[in-house]
Order: sequence, then C-alpha cells, then structure tokens
Amino acid sequence: MNKETGGAAFPKDSDNFRQVGLTIRDYFAAKALQGMLAEQTIKGTPTEFAEMSYAVADAMLEARK
Repeated sequence: MNKETGGAAFPKDSDNFRQVGLTIRDYFAAKALQGMLAEQTIKGTPTEFAEMSYAVADAMLEARK
C-alpha cells in the first residue's frame, strides 16, 4: 500500500502480474466529486472541484489510519 495514494482500489492478480489501475485516493476523489456535482448548491470551477475532491480523499485516507 502506498502511503500517499492508499494503494490500488481494485487490484487484480493475473498470472503473477498485478494490474493496479485506479488508486484508492483516486476512487475516493471520484466519489467525492460525484457527490459535489450532484449538489447544486456547491459552486466552483472545474479546478476548484478537483482540488476539493482530492482534499476530501486525503481526509478519508487519513481517517483510515
């Protein structure tokens, strides 16, 4: 598990080869973004939404410790 990203969200071993793909941090950020975009009262630019999403993801990773 990578301390910064939380490791793989959906790891899959195939013939002793690990396919990583999405990190847990990216997964958390995507879920946070989905919720923010669904809530019409939250306003911001795309960059602000991305920054807020990763801030939530980082807080979620911290809470897992």
